[in-house]
Order: sequence, then structure tokens, then C-alpha cells
Amino acid sequence: MLSTITLGLVPPGAPWLPVAFAVIMAFIILMYVILDGFDLGIGILFALERDKTNRDVMVNSIAPVWDGNETWLVLGGSTLYGAFPLAYAVILPAVYPLVILMLMGLIFRGAAFEFRFRAPTEKLRALWDWAFFGGSVVAAFCQGTILGGLMHGIPVVNRAYAGGALDWLTPFSIFCGFAVAVGYSMLGATWIIWRASGKLQQDMRRYAKNLAIAMLVIFAVIGIWSPLSNAAYFHRWFDWPWIFPTTAAPVAVLILAYFFFTHLRDEHLAHHDKTPFLCGLGFFVVSFGGLGYSIFPMIIPPSVNIWQAAAPAESLQFLLPGILVMIPIIIIYNIFTYYIFRGKIEPGAHYH
Repeated sequence: MLSTITLGLVPPGAPWLPVAFAVIMAFIILMYVILDGFDLGIGILFALERDKTNRDVMVNSIAPVWDGNETWLVLGGSTLYGAFPLAYAVILPAVYPLVILMLMGLIFRGAAFEFRFRAPTEKLRALWDWAFFGGSVVAAFCQGTILGGLMHGIPVVNRAYAGGALDWLTPFSIFCGFAVAVGYSMLGATWIIWRASGKLQQDMRRYAKNLAIAMLVIFAVIGIWSPLSNAAYFHRWFDWPWIFPTTAAPVAVLILAYFFFTHLRDEHLAHHDKTPFLCGLGFFVVSFGGLGYSIFPMIIPPSVNIWQAAAPAESLQFLLPGILVMIPIIIIYNIFTYYIFRGKIEPGAHYH
């Protein structure tokens, strides 16, 4: 039913440009989620780790890369503005409070990276630790809530947002915010498993196991809640022949879960300490693919698709070469940074 309705809205001519930019936007968002997700998760895990030395190791493991990770957020916002101006003009007013809170959270945690090591007293250091934790929680929760609000649907009338300032505040969006915070925490724990050793690594193995169980349960609830609350998602997931691609997601999650928990539990596989992190990334890739499958070709569910929201073809043709140059540059920069700062983080090391 969804495909029948939306295919009639595809404009004549060359509709591939909006599709290409939709794929590019999806890639940018996915890169941000999987890269900035684990360092937000590390901030959230400050609530569980009280040891000062271990906290230093956790921060040092991401200090050289966190700002590069957030480059994808800036690129995503500018690409949305340039390629899909209608979506930018509608989605932001719908979630302005969440966007402002998210940015404030990112600012506080960014400042904490620089100032917690330079705090002259333990009291001030603890204050910056709280800023790092609070900023991470707020940013992760707001990102999930924005996603939940988008999936729930945004009313559009005459190409403008037609809702109120708090229409995003629904049980489903709040639950999505909680889900993303838990998922990011799981990613953060698996990153520390890879980059740390000793007692901190063992503690994170325990946290990662419990967080992964919680995340899988929460994501399963969202997977049931979404189609039951939205007929379009239900038809996309369960109508013939769409049900066949739908089955790929739970199968992939089960395979990833097997390797994830096996490598956490089996001492003979403990030296493969990057495997839980890669499996955690896989959980998010599968979930993100399921989200895209659910809403495509809508960019503002339930009524605006990518062709309706896209900029004129001339603008997209102008933007495409630039974005195709920038993305490889950012990828190369990320790879270079992670390569230079590879290896275990030892206690006592300092970020300057």
C-alpha cells in the first residue's frame, strides 16, 4: 500500500538525484551514529565507573577522535539543508527543544574533554566529570527522541510544520530516546573492551553483556510497537512480498548476538577483544537499515517523500560533486586518526 501511494508522487524526468542524496544522507547519519555513538556511550558509563584512573583511561581512549566523529553531524545538517530544504524547514521546528538540548549536551561534554584534566582541585574535576556524563546522556537521549518523533509522524500543511512545540513528546519517542542511550552505552562498553585491559576491561565485559541484553529487548519492543502504532509500517513489514526482506533483520541480529555473547563469555576467544565492538556496530547497522526500509521513500513521515522535499535538480547537481569529494576526505581523516591512535590505553597516560 505504501509503495503504491508514494510511487505516484515521483516526479517525471530524472528522479535519481533525490534518491542519490537520500542514500548519501543515510550514509552520513549512519557514520555519525556508529562513530559518535560509542564516545557518547563512554560518557554515560561514567555513572558506573567511579575509579579516577579508569575514568582517565576511558576519556583518553576517545580524546583524539571524538571531534572528528562529530564532523559527520555537521556534514549531515548542511547536506539536509542543501539537498532537502523542505525537510530541514519542517523537521527542525518540530523538534527545536530537542535540537537545542542536544547541542548544549555536546557543548558541555566537549568542554569537559579539555577542562577535566586541567582542573586544579578534585571538586572541580568531579564537576567536569558530571558535565561529561550529563552532556553525553542528554545528547544521546535527544537523538533517540528526535528519531522517535520522526517515526511517529510530523504533520505538514502547505509545506510547513503544522504541529505544536511539544508534539514530539510521546511515549514512543521517549522510549526511543531511552533505547538509543542504552545502545550507545553498550557500544561504549565494547569500545573500552577493545582499548583497555585489566580490571577495567573485565568490568566492561560485564556491563556490555547486560547492556546488550537490555538493548536487544528494547529494540524488539520498538520493532513490535512501530508497526502496531502505524499502519504504513505494518504493511511495509508484513504485506506480501515485503515480508521477505523484513525477516533478514532478526536473522542478522541473532547471528550477531551469537558472536557477541560468545566472545564475551569464552575465555579462549577473549583475545579477540574487538569482536564485541564490531558486533555492536552491526546491531546498529541492522537497526538503521530496518528504519530506512520502513520509511523509504518518505523523509517526513507520513506525507512528504524525498522527491517532494528535494531542492531543484540544478541545486542538487551543483552540490553532488562537492559532497562526493568531502565524504572520502572525512573518511580518510577518520581512518588516519584511528590508525595513529591505535592500541591499548595504559593507566597513567594523559591527554594534552
